[in-house]
Amino acid sequence: MNNSFTIGGQIVDLINTRIFSGVVVVEDGKIAKIEEKPVGNTRYIMPGFVDAHVHIESSMLIPSEFARLASCHGTVATVSDPHEIANVLGKQGVRYMIENGKKVPFKFFFGAPSCVPSTVFETSGFAINADDVEELMASPDIYCLSEVMNYPGVINEDPELMRKIAAAKKNHKPIDGHAPAVTEADLQKYVGAGITTDHECFHLAGALEKISLGMSILIREGSAAKNFDALIPLMATHPDKLMFCSDDKHPNELVESHIDELVRRAIALGYDVMDVLKAASLNAVRHYHLPVGMLQEGDDADFIVVDDLRSPVAKQTYVKGELIAENGVSNIKYVETATPNLFERPFLYAQDLFVPDKGKRIKVIECKDGQLITKCFMAEPKVVNGGIVSDVERDILKLVVVNRYQPYTPAVAFIKNFGLKRGALASSVAHDSHNLVAVGVSDRDILHAINLLIEHTGGVTAYCGTEMLAVPLPVAGLMSNEDGYQVAQAYQNADALAKRLGSTLYAPFMTLAFMALLVIPELKLSDRGLFDVKNFAFTSLYED
Repeated sequence: MNNSFTIGGQIVDLINTRIFSGVVVVEDGKIAKIEEKPVGNTRYIMPGFVDAHVHIESSMLIPSEFARLASCHGTVATVSDPHEIANVLGKQGVRYMIENGKKVPFKFFFGAPSCVPSTVFETSGFAINADDVEELMASPDIYCLSEVMNYPGVINEDPELMRKIAAAKKNHKPIDGHAPAVTEADLQKYVGAGITTDHECFHLAGALEKISLGMSILIREGSAAKNFDALIPLMATHPDKLMFCSDDKHPNELVESHIDELVRRAIALGYDVMDVLKAASLNAVRHYHLPVGMLQEGDDADFIVVDDLRSPVAKQTYVKGELIAENGVSNIKYVETATPNLFERPFLYAQDLFVPDKGKRIKVIECKDGQLITKCFMAEPKVVNGGIVSDVERDILKLVVVNRYQPYTPAVAFIKNFGLKRGALASSVAHDSHNLVAVGVSDRDILHAINLLIEHTGGVTAYCGTEMLAVPLPVAGLMSNEDGYQVAQAYQNADALAKRLGSTLYAPFMTLAFMALLVIPELKLSDRGLFDVKNFAFTSLYED
């Protein structure tokens, strides 16, 4: 490995907000010297990109494989919240992510999960309590307290949650937020607890209110939640308060782009290039105190080389002076890994999905493409033989969440706007407790999709009688240990099948995964029943 060399070009200095011609001298992975002088090369040398908030697990790839794909797009580091695997495997899962990430030349910075499970109204494999957070916070491998999703707990000063926040403060580590639709006095109390960021803003007014209270805003563009268009005007007024993140990005999309896509889009809209590049790297490095090089003497040699500053595409990506990707091809080697999991679910039977008709209207979850928020509306049910079933004509489909840790009776509700005309989809990626979630046009199809999932002890499945497809995810039922590009292709095939079955959603499996997340308004389904997020309580399927 040669991590001592000299490279010349137009050097993008974000610290001093200037671009100059010169050479960078790298010795043993560090920037030994930067010399300003004329050079013939017009390529640009600039800091690598940082994803300021991502759940690696949502890529369905272990960290070492995530690095292979992301490095091709100029990403050199991530601020990663491992709460997905923590819900399944607890602290063991967090340690798994840290140790696997250390096996490749890429900079993973993990946080301590703050809300595992995200609420007390669902069943997870493990819980992360205040003692666990205090232990994690003392570790040099932990860089922040990850998103505090239990905003009612902060507002009401839940003692256990406040101990977790205190542990972060004691160790001088930043605290990430998650506060969709929280405003006014409640928001002031939430921010007053020491929470410094939010990645859940979906409109400008909400983001501006949070900025006015001192928060930084992470502009998120993932596979399901897409907030870039709504929030990018902040780049003109508050560039120093912005960071870019993906939050949740599926593998087929990670093959295509990462933070680099947001950079190109923002520059194309006319925003200042230096402001945009700072949002893609420097702002996160400063906020989270990350040891990521910013092209200064003495820094780690973490940088990328691009031909066009106005539409940057990484030609070379370096971490600690090692060339980890070049011209869209990763040099990071595949890493063998164990496949820890917790999956105790027996097969389901048809009677498990029966919903009796009570002669009343039912509450239906209305999902929105490109958003995690949902609405609730009342509908007359379709009834067959005394049971409520999917109504394909009105696009009101049966939604099922099945406890994967214990053999309990499934929870059943109904969802609109999924668009399926045939078959069913199922997934063991179901935020945040990662029970099994499924949607389909008939009980028979749903049953087959779930049982296929159980057969593989986790993954995503699509079933329609004549066609079935499974993407196994043996690591905690969340990630594959296979080659990332092969996983991306398999997932692409599943996504394509979901759309052939009629789904009109941009990312049907990602949207499905969030229908069990009880901390995003307005109506969701846990393994224990239908949940009213506004009142933070269970609610009946039937009209009150």
